[in-house]
Amino acid sequence: MTDDICMLTTKDFTILEVMRERCLGRDDPLAPLLDRKLECATVVFSDDIPENVATLNSRVTFRAGDNDPDTRILSHDQMQHAPVGMYLPINSLRGLALLGLGEGQEIVLPGNHGVQERIALQKVRYQPEAAKRERTSEALAAQAFRRPKLTLVHDATRDLKPSPGAGPDGFGGPGPTAA
Repeated sequence: MTDDICMLTTKDFTILEVMRERCLGRDDPLAPLLDRKLECATVVFSDDIPENVATLNSRVTFRAGDNDPDTRILSHDQMQHAPVGMYLPINSLRGLALLGLGEGQEIVLPGNHGVQERIALQKVRYQPEAAKRERTSEALAAQAFRRPKLTLVHDATRDLKPSPGAGPDGFGGPGPTAA
């Protein structure tokens, strides 16, 4: 990784810890990268993660080697019923490599037959944590400018005066007792 800088939410860090515990030993191709990420990670709360950092369920555009840029959603696992090419699971080397990177950062992965592969994060197009913060701030702003639902226009009892000829009970005439 560029300067081995990686920023993870507490949730993403915990998922990587569990993945590392479930590795099949040093022969697991994900083990070295998981160790590297867990050792160098800066862990922050989801409310504090910058919007340009790739988190789980983020839609990112990245470049692998000299290939054309690709846009995928970083997912926890392979999505069985999703369109092919929409998700990039973090239990793959590329998906795991992108998790925690910021825009413009890159990471070098060991590739097939000793050839290294450079993965560069170009753009975070959608991040669930940033979207949640935006929805919350919009709701608070809307609430601040919301008018009350009921407004008292006129107090009917304020101007009520007994009509002439009304008795002490507010009704007119002496009533049936006068007969």
